[in-house]
Amino acid sequence: MRESKLGLDFQKVDYAKKLAGTIATDVQNFVDQYTTVTVERTLCRLIGIDGIDENDVPLPNVVVNELQEKGVLKEGVLFYLGNAIIETGKTPQEIAEAIANGTLSVTQLKINPIEKIQAAVQPYIDQCIARIRSNVARRNEYLSTIGEGPKPYLYIIVATGNIYEDVVQAQAGARQGADIIAVIRTTGQSLLDYVPYGATTEGFGGTFATQENFRIMRKALDEVGEEVGRYIRLCNYCSGLCMPEIAAMGALERLDVMLNDALYGILFRDINPQRTLIDQYFSRVINGFAGVIINTGEDNYLTTADAVEAAHTVLASDLINEQLALLAGLPEEQMGLGHAFEMDPTLENGFLLELAQAQMTREIFPKATLKYMPPTKFMTGNIFRGHIQDALFNIIGIWTHQGIQLLGMPTEAIHTPFMSDRYLSIENARYIFSDMRSIGEEMEFREGGICRERAKTVLNNAIELLQQIVQEGLFTALEKGIFGDVKRPKTGGKGLSGVVLKSENYFNPFIEIMKNGK
Repeated sequence: MRESKLGLDFQKVDYAKKLAGTIATDVQNFVDQYTTVTVERTLCRLIGIDGIDENDVPLPNVVVNELQEKGVLKEGVLFYLGNAIIETGKTPQEIAEAIANGTLSVTQLKINPIEKIQAAVQPYIDQCIARIRSNVARRNEYLSTIGEGPKPYLYIIVATGNIYEDVVQAQAGARQGADIIAVIRTTGQSLLDYVPYGATTEGFGGTFATQENFRIMRKALDEVGEEVGRYIRLCNYCSGLCMPEIAAMGALERLDVMLNDALYGILFRDINPQRTLIDQYFSRVINGFAGVIINTGEDNYLTTADAVEAAHTVLASDLINEQLALLAGLPEEQMGLGHAFEMDPTLENGFLLELAQAQMTREIFPKATLKYMPPTKFMTGNIFRGHIQDALFNIIGIWTHQGIQLLGMPTEAIHTPFMSDRYLSIENARYIFSDMRSIGEEMEFREGGICRERAKTVLNNAIELLQQIVQEGLFTALEKGIFGDVKRPKTGGKGLSGVVLKSENYFNPFIEIMKNGK
């Protein structure tokens, strides 16, 4: 028997999830028919292709571009690579290098039976699966030996542009008490249709997400984790035009948390809806298998829409994202569904409205590692008021048992945080989390009171919105600007040219293997 402190009607919650499931299934039926250039580049990476050519073009791009230019990408990259393994005796890496230097055209080779082609790539698939499994085992070993901090996890961002300086700041943050270090990506990387290569020391507003940068930071966090006696989770971003590629890199280098949300890319980066929803599916399959917690971006809706009027759109999107993630085989415990503390601080009883929203979200998604975002929209540069706003946000985080608390900074809206700013934010959260650890168990919500009535209203409004989306479909809803007051057409945005209808020969065994966990 489920109990609700807010008096939520769980029959309504179940109905809302059923509606969201209908929407998600409709999207998935579309997704299953297509692949994209990014999905195919991901398959290249998973079977061992890495590096760049003489023009610094990543070899996965070289291979996929070759097939796309010949008009045969619909067969899938594994079809041609498997066939080339049979005909040349080369490894996938050697085949990619031969394509890059112009000594091999994989489309000109004799085509072998599909069963032989599938068998030719299987050893490379097995190697990849074994590597990811070993990463999961290593994480679990750390968690069972040195352990981790209590939830909500304290989540901070480093973003200097230089991965080596990021290491210094990340280790300092871990020593100060952070549980998750997010290396925010350099401005605009989500719009690049390739993944940069190697360690990078220049970036604006963040640091490039590359596999080598992931490796460097993972090593640094393992070192400091052993020092402080607490496993430190590494977070990066795989939203954007390279969603599944970066998810694959994260799986190969043992990242623990990844921002992963097609809706965020559609609304706030103007990425084509078709392209990114197809990419999202494979990226979530990979994240699910690798034990990565995904973070979704519903908190951003309240930076462009009003937190009081648009609260139900956050819940509706969380419900849809949950169902899309389930279809990708992602466990509920790995769903960092997003919401945010973004009420106007001058609003009377705004704290109670925020409390109702956070408690409602926790009750509707009881197993999820919810990601709670701090105030940004109404941070003014007044660091004293900002610190109080962050304290109120932290109170709700511990009261409602959030999973991930992205710590607010008193200098939000002024500059990129200094290490001293992060220290103050961690100190604020640790003080409140310790001093108010059990407040959620002690307090009740009054029948007919502000919190209970607010939660009922938001749930009812979310159901109405979901009913509307069921009737017209998610693509049409996005065209109408239902989320975040931002309108995005189905055929607009960036990346549509990279969407390809699959042929009868197409195969991608990673999906079945990873979804089944075998």
